Amino acid sequence: MLDAASRNRDFPSLSRMTYLNTAAEGICPLAVRDALVEYFEDKQRGSAGRPSHMAQWEAARALTAELYGLTPGEVGICSNSSEAFNLAALALRLQPGDEVVINDLDFPAGRTVWLQEGAPSVVRVWRAREGALRVEDLIPLLTPRTRLVSTSLVSFFNGFMIPLPAVIEAVRAHSPALLALDVTQALGRVPLDLRDVDLIISSTHKWILAPHGGGLVGVPSARAHEWTVPAGGWFNLEAPFEGQVGDPVVSKPGAESFMVGMPNFPAIYAIRAALEYLKGVGVENIYEAAQPLVTRCLEGLADLPVELITPQEPDALAGIMAFRHPRLPEIFEQLAAQNIHVMHSAGRMRVALHGYNTPEDVDHFLNTLRTLVS
Repeated sequence: MLDAASRNRDFPSLSRMTYLNTAAEGICPLAVRDALVEYFEDKQRGSAGRPSHMAQWEAARALTAELYGLTPGEVGICSNSSEAFNLAALALRLQPGDEVVINDLDFPAGRTVWLQEGAPSVVRVWRAREGALRVEDLIPLLTPRTRLVSTSLVSFFNGFMIPLPAVIEAVRAHSPALLALDVTQALGRVPLDLRDVDLIISSTHKWILAPHGGGLVGVPSARAHEWTVPAGGWFNLEAPFEGQVGDPVVSKPGAESFMVGMPNFPAIYAIRAALEYLKGVGVENIYEAAQPLVTRCLEGLADLPVELITPQEPDALAGIMAFRHPRLPEIFEQLAAQNIHVMHSAGRMRVALHGYNTPEDVDHFLNTLRTLVS
């Protein structure tokens, strides 16, 4: 992934394009394809393949736990981050007058569940200033009634990475709230220290280079009683096949309660393979290789006649940069015509750099963009 030989071997499609859109869709290494074939072969064995399915499930949980800084028993796998947040809302059992803090840089999955008609909580919005979420703006929103602060570690919108230790300190000092953290735009791209986070959620189809169909949930055992989902199902229940029909049921505690039904085994095989691949490369090595490219790209964008909406603060940078321009739709089409892949949505253009990107990718994009905006 970090050199030409492994890039060509593991990501052959990248030889045919300049791909700067991992924040939307990661490119899977060929090991993920092989894992999907392995699933199919195990599925061909019928019920005799189930022990293999469960072994893959346990391996995916263990690998996720390593990245989250948890134990495998503190990790659950549901189908996507939106499902995870909706299940979290069930677990939280909010009451009228309870307060939830969201922010205006966050992805809809982490904030809209609290905004549905009939949701009982009072929602307070932590608003960004000049593209950044400042802790001093969070503190006045925290009260004795605050039950939850929900935020992404890295914003999907402009790539701003919150100062997590300072956020945790503020939440603990000024409220009894739980902290839910979406690490979708960070997992597999930046080293993580998630100590004292109460709920961790991530999608799988972006920076960890796995396919769709996974929601990686982490609940520290000390918080399991607060994040136990009261949902029907069977995989999430204690003794689902015992007792009489009509007897009360009990959810497994914590992260295991987020796995309400048969696991999505095709995705789990692939997630396991992708996480093993990343472990072999090393997230720290990916960060060290990709971060200079982020700086190179950000400095190049700052020299162009575009409105840069990513704060130029080194400690707040992960893999995403974003900007505006009056002719974005036209520019996007012209970049695509030259096989340069970026994201154009939500009124901005977004560029994302991973460990398989190169200086040549950045320079080709910047040179082409310079011509288009001149």
